[in-house]
Amino acid sequence: MSFCRPNICAISTSRLDKWLFVRPLNAAIILVLISIIEITLIQSSPEVFTNSFLVRLKRDADKHIAHQIAKRNGFINLGAVLGSSNEFHFMHRALPHARSKRSLSHHRILKSDPSIQFATQQIGFRRTKRGYTKLRLGPEDLSLNNEPNDPYFQFQWYLKNVGQNGGKKRLDLNVEAAWAQGITGKNVTTAIMDDGVDYMHLDIRENYNARASYDFSSNDPYPYPRYTDDWFNSHGTRCAGEVAAKRDNGICGVGVAYDSKVAGIRMLDQPYMTDLIEANSMGHEPDLIDIYSASWGPTDDGKTVDGPRNATMRAIVRGVNEGRRGLGNIYVWASGDGGEDDDCNCDGYAASMWTISINSAINDGQNAHYDESCSSTLASTFSNGAKDPHTGVATTDLYGKCTKTHSGTSAAAPEAAGVFALALEANPNLTWRDVQHLSVLTSKRNSLYDSKRRFNWNMNGVGLEFNHLFGYGVLDAGAMVALAKLWKSVPPRFHCEAGSVNKVLPIPTNHSLYLDISTNACTGSDTEVNYNEHVQSVITLNSTRRGDVTLYLISPMGTRSMILSRRPNDDDRHDGFTKWPFMTTHTWGENPRGVWRLEVRFDSESPQMGFIKEWTLMLHGTKEQPYKDLPVSDRNSKLAIVKKAHEDRNKH
Repeated sequence: MSFCRPNICAISTSRLDKWLFVRPLNAAIILVLISIIEITLIQSSPEVFTNSFLVRLKRDADKHIAHQIAKRNGFINLGAVLGSSNEFHFMHRALPHARSKRSLSHHRILKSDPSIQFATQQIGFRRTKRGYTKLRLGPEDLSLNNEPNDPYFQFQWYLKNVGQNGGKKRLDLNVEAAWAQGITGKNVTTAIMDDGVDYMHLDIRENYNARASYDFSSNDPYPYPRYTDDWFNSHGTRCAGEVAAKRDNGICGVGVAYDSKVAGIRMLDQPYMTDLIEANSMGHEPDLIDIYSASWGPTDDGKTVDGPRNATMRAIVRGVNEGRRGLGNIYVWASGDGGEDDDCNCDGYAASMWTISINSAINDGQNAHYDESCSSTLASTFSNGAKDPHTGVATTDLYGKCTKTHSGTSAAAPEAAGVFALALEANPNLTWRDVQHLSVLTSKRNSLYDSKRRFNWNMNGVGLEFNHLFGYGVLDAGAMVALAKLWKSVPPRFHCEAGSVNKVLPIPTNHSLYLDISTNACTGSDTEVNYNEHVQSVITLNSTRRGDVTLYLISPMGTRSMILSRRPNDDDRHDGFTKWPFMTTHTWGENPRGVWRLEVRFDSESPQMGFIKEWTLMLHGTKEQPYKDLPVSDRNSKLAIVKKAHEDRNKH
């Protein structure tokens, strides 16, 4: 297949009890979860309607029949939604890309067709890149180095930190330890869901997977970026180089998994995002793509509460249950660049239990000034240098150039994707959950610290160290690859509704409100959970100022998670939170039985009023003990600590 683009190269339910299920997910569960996410999406902004329509046919049809139905109604068919045989993406070229009112006439045309069951016009919404910078460097900045011969390797302190640019020695991803084991990412493909990938770049071309690539912004197989004077669409190309830039070719730097493949999914470059574009992007070629890397999300303005819509949720759920021939796709998400005034638990993509949320640190161990904090972050990688703000991540750039200034959690997510690609080569049988467990067990505290001393390192009930900014620490490629080679897949995952509080209770002005749920974690049922993975608090509340509400969840083993921090820019007084699933990873491995406590309070300089209307506690984890069959070589390793905690508990 040619790499060239032709113009470039010549549910609605009031209860959550259906959430009690065993993997894989069934249809009822998907509908409940989707309805919860949809209900919570922000509605305060004026709606924008696009020229795209989701059309469901009364009978199954192939693409030719769908084309005919679209054509006779004045539309064009852009293809099936998530491989469906009766749901299609129609577009009308005469309609503008964005308008303030729904087109009733076009709805009538479609609904009057005897072959169409229903049709709905797609709402447009904003999705922003994380860490975009205009700074760039050209070929004149290249300098030679002997290890390896890629000239920018000396600037890739996140791969090998020897103290360059004011960094702290050995504070890096420890990739050389993985490479020394003969693991370089072979036979693994990472898709960069972004504004396109310059697959003609000499440092990317050899590792480009054309079969797994697509352009959903232009609807063709060539996800080449649209060039602009301000280099705005360099984002995806930079991310791609971090994962899979070729080694020892004398060009730019080296990818974390330099023998892996990278695919381009162009989906960010249009006036407004739609549910169908996102869904088709996240569900594209799930058996050819192993890892999906996303360095974007809802606007990082500290006041937006938003997440995936209906079709997108279906795509993600299908990916983790059916992708990679049933092992599950890995979705890596940048946690967000809203800084201390935002909370990534208000981002439904980063806070999803089906994605791996990655934050960033700078080269001396501090958090970056743009880092958001939240209890759903699993681990961290790297972005900027400390002493020199122009020292970011060295990678590929547009026009065949190289850059040293890629930054933000945008830069952090693809680094994590590269580490996961190394783990998948080491053990191709890893499931999507195995990758999360490996991240928890092998990430290191190293020298990471909160520069403002707001968040300390804490230990949960089984001895795992975590931080509200950095999750379980910085990814360690060498340790992850070594453990992946020995790994036994974790037991089946269960989901238990632990209990609910459904009273309307006022939030006190000057002190905290405490709510308790006592649970046996579904003991004796088909959904018994004895060892935690993710824990969700599904909450409905309203207040005179949403941004002043803070929420804490305390586990039966005493682990305290801040599941919502103060957001000073969030002035909402109407929408509040409706069945919003706040998630924490901080109680990983704990015994969930006992009393869980929710603390609700205002952090405000002026008196506020509010009510909490509902709290439902969801436990996600295993009935059987994980890790018990894994050998332990280091008594001080996280694996050894957790295994001992589990064994001591079982003795008692």
